[in-house]
Amino acid sequence: MTSHRDNGREEAQPTRAPRMLRVGCAFTYRAEAPTPAVFLVRPDRQGDVKVSCERMSVEPDTPVRHYFDLYGNWLARLVLPPGLSTVNYSAWAEVPDETEAVDETVPEALPDDLPDDVLLYTLSSRYCVSDVLGDEAWSRFGAHPPGYGRVREICRYVHEALSFRYGASTALSTAADVNAAGFGVCRDFTHLAISFCRALNIPARYVFGYLPDLDVPPDGAPMDFAAWMEVWLEDRWWTFDPRNNMPRKGRVVIGRGRDAADVAMVTTFGGPVLESMVVRAEEELSPVGG
Repeated sequence: MTSHRDNGREEAQPTRAPRMLRVGCAFTYRAEAPTPAVFLVRPDRQGDVKVSCERMSVEPDTPVRHYFDLYGNWLARLVLPPGLSTVNYSAWAEVPDETEAVDETVPEALPDDLPDDVLLYTLSSRYCVSDVLGDEAWSRFGAHPPGYGRVREICRYVHEALSFRYGASTALSTAADVNAAGFGVCRDFTHLAISFCRALNIPARYVFGYLPDLDVPPDGAPMDFAAWMEVWLEDRWWTFDPRNNMPRKGRVVIGRGRDAADVAMVTTFGGPVLESMVVRAEEELSPVGG
């Protein structure tokens, strides 16, 4: 049996069998010269997601090196050869058949009570300009009772204030830019919600990963990577999603950082042209013997 805490009560729930996902991606680039690149596409190994049958390949065959960055994200380094090349990643991910935890009673932590390594996520960063949005954050949310409910209210506001639109923002758009424009993609929703949280001294960090349409209607758009946030309340991180504004099943974290600048899917040291990108995150039967 598992338990779910709701309004301070522990309620026993039947244990559900985990769900099996097939996740992965493929990037095809055209380069004029050998181009060093870094890829962040592999699921995080922490938490309750189990990854198996993992495979990363490059066509044409190219050596790949791996390392962990200062946030604990696992990255792959390689040199894209001249001409066309494709980087493929695939894996099976076993995920719990349940949404992320929700608890309206969880309080905020005072700044002096925050762990040393969490303080970083109260500060302004490249895209999460909490200093610029501080006055608005306090005027909109300062009077709301502190805690889980205030973060939920921030997510509700961002979800309703922004309209999802591909191409509405650029690689230079900050949370203040999309707040003024009223349009963005999932990373912009996340940057704005993080900025409001940090302006209120609530630690918040950027998360991106695979998010399948488990037990929700498909939105009709091609599958893509998803962005959401984790917020430090009381004594741990809690998941919030201002883009979808609802608990979801099947989140497979790839990377965490201060904002999207820390967890770029691909970083290239040159000017290759991205010919295509395909992302996969869907439920399937588990592989034989996997």
